[in-house]
Amino acid sequence: MIVSHLAAALDTVGIPDPGPVVLRSFVGPPFETALPAIGLTPEQTAAVITVYRATYDPVAATETPIYPGVVAMLDRLKSAGVRLALATSKPEHLALRIVDGVGIAQYLTVVGGSDDTVGRVGKDKVVASVLDRLGLDPAAEPVVMVGDRHHDVDGAAVHGVPTIGVEWGYAEAGELAGAAAVVPDVAALEKALLSGDVWSTAAPAA
Repeated sequence: MIVSHLAAALDTVGIPDPGPVVLRSFVGPPFETALPAIGLTPEQTAAVITVYRATYDPVAATETPIYPGVVAMLDRLKSAGVRLALATSKPEHLALRIVDGVGIAQYLTVVGGSDDTVGRVGKDKVVASVLDRLGLDPAAEPVVMVGDRHHDVDGAAVHGVPTIGVEWGYAEAGELAGAAAVVPDVAALEKALLSGDVWSTAAPAA
């Protein structure tokens, strides 16, 4: 859904279609940094984001898909005493609507996203905000990120947080090389989270 809305926004602004590989690469990082990386001017970037938000935001809470098995996993993790949070590059106000709309809000202690009004753009800044609201110091308490892009790995690493990479997302081959572990499916992710090898009391998720 993100790719189709972004493609339509680029077309509306008059930007040539960069192709499916490039469009998929935009899923994860903030558009504010990803779009200029392919040559868009600040004015074009702002225009594309405005058009994208106008079409994507109204339907995001009802049309965002959940990977099979994730909700059941979250329920089991919460029952096991795992504290779960969300750290996303999406605007926080939109992330709050989405987690409520897809039915996972009850599993999350904190929902953290970007907020350009306070300069919180980029995964490292979002992770910092989530850690602060959780009252967690990664140097003293084990915590792990779960993510599917190198932005998750890199943003968490800024704060000394390891990442469990998941192979069913948008990462290209080798993109998650810096993760502490990479898992192929939801069952393997749950096992990794409950094993205690790379995490303990809290898990900010991408």
